[in-house]
Amino acid sequence: MKQICVDASFVLKLLLDEPDSPQAVAHWSEWIANDYEIVAPFHLVFEVVSVLRNNIYRKTISSQAGEKALAAFLAQDITLLHPPSLIEQGWLVATRLNRPTVYDAIYLALGELMECEVWTADRRLYNAAEATLPQLRLLN
Repeated sequence: MKQICVDASFVLKLLLDEPDSPQAVAHWSEWIANDYEIVAPFHLVFEVVSVLRNNIYRKTISSQAGEKALAAFLAQDITLLHPPSLIEQGWLVATRLNRPTVYDAIYLALGELMECEVWTADRRLYNAAEATLPQLRLLN
């Protein structure tokens, strides 16, 4: 089965009404229709839920909208993976890219380990990594 790795910035486009949300939904629908397995590291859960909660706290979305987005997220068929060398690979990717944190590098490392594309909506991450990580794709 073919795999696609998604990061939190991409998944949030599916859950919140943002200008590029329709593009994210179109990609997602295509992947599902073509039997791709959508994967992510386990910390995707904490990143997505934290952003949803923060949006409620800042009154960017209502409590009801946040709860609806959370339910939609939990209903998504995302396989959460943690291969044995993921942390070490994430560290190496962050070091190679001279990134200050490992959070985003873990998605990139998972893509390397699983030999699959990694989709992000984070332009800064894409700009920092695209030259050395050909499997990285930017939602645009």
